[in-house]
Amino acid sequence: MNRGFTTILAAQFFSSLGDNALLFAAIALLKSLDAPSWQIPVLQQFFVFSFIVLAPFVGAFSDALPKGQVMFISNGIKIVGCATMLLGLHPLLAYGFVGVGAALYSPAKYGILTEYLPTDKLVWANGWMEGLTVASIILGAIFGGLLIGHRVEDQVIHQLGALEFNGGIDTAPEFAIFIIFGLYIVAAILNCYIPKLSIEHTLPNRTPGFLLADFWRGFLLLWKDPLGQVSLAVTSLFWGAGTSLRLIILAWAAVALKLDLEQATQLTALVAVGLAIGSVVAAKVVPLEHAVKVLPLGIAMGFVVLAMALVTDWRPAALLLILIGALAGCFLIPMNALLQHRGHQLMGSGHSIAVQNFNENLSILLMLGAYALMIDAGLSVHTVVIVFGLFLSAAMGLLFKKHGHDQD
Repeated sequence: MNRGFTTILAAQFFSSLGDNALLFAAIALLKSLDAPSWQIPVLQQFFVFSFIVLAPFVGAFSDALPKGQVMFISNGIKIVGCATMLLGLHPLLAYGFVGVGAALYSPAKYGILTEYLPTDKLVWANGWMEGLTVASIILGAIFGGLLIGHRVEDQVIHQLGALEFNGGIDTAPEFAIFIIFGLYIVAAILNCYIPKLSIEHTLPNRTPGFLLADFWRGFLLLWKDPLGQVSLAVTSLFWGAGTSLRLIILAWAAVALKLDLEQATQLTALVAVGLAIGSVVAAKVVPLEHAVKVLPLGIAMGFVVLAMALVTDWRPAALLLILIGALAGCFLIPMNALLQHRGHQLMGSGHSIAVQNFNENLSILLMLGAYALMIDAGLSVHTVVIVFGLFLSAAMGLLFKKHGHDQD
């Protein structure tokens, strides 16, 4: 592992750490404002909306500039979004603005792997990238949970006094957002030291109409390619399910395990612990040419989610969440590497990842919308868990039935 790749990983870690900690700080801020409970999944919808709307343009933007420069600009947008939340803009709108930066960042952070490394290193590199991303999810949940907890409110805010910033930071969520603001600055500084690579797949025309048509061509190209289709479907399903599951765990932990928001937030980190374990296993034992063979693990993951409805103690709950994460990691990493490889061959890394982000975040938007509707309809959290687990197993089963022999 050379210094350039290490810098890429470090920049991704701090940027992702900020994103994940900010989610829980924004949730705590919504609760402090007495916002209705359905706004919590909607918060994440505001974040992913930019990924869908900007998808035709971010790929071209990512491929038109050195990837490190794109990542720097993206973190600058995140810094502004974080600052507006601190200055009093509604959390939904401010977190949505952070989502604009994240939408620009994603094609660059994955696209640089295909440009910087040979094909036979892609699964290994994805293992590292996803491993550190998962570490940032774990630490973001723990760090965010601690920052929004009563200890910060009591010891930092009340004992040290309010910080003089926009009239004073006098609540734990505001203090958390202030610290996260610093994480984004660290990430932006690291972006300046990412190796400058030659620009690939530049477009001859950058008008909005051309970009939309070009995006549509790439969209159809990936969905018509058998390996592109299965990897795109699986990663989209995973991120839609995974994002929803994170918020479902918060509600489930409060009802089934009697945990407060700080404790439930930290419990979500256990899924990421399992994801890290699964990522390491996949990176070591699953070659790119056998990526489709891991689909049955997704079916098993759905059945393990169903078992959550039977758990009332935090100890078996912890083991269950780690197992869910491990199963997810074992099929996500090979699928992600396969999608990057096919996309880079067919249309260029930035374009293919923009198509990937569009599909994944459309899945997130739809699944979070379904979750919000179930909450608004008054369904119990146990019913939500059962519906979620059955849907996940059924969807993965259909994909395996259709594509299980695509790489034979």
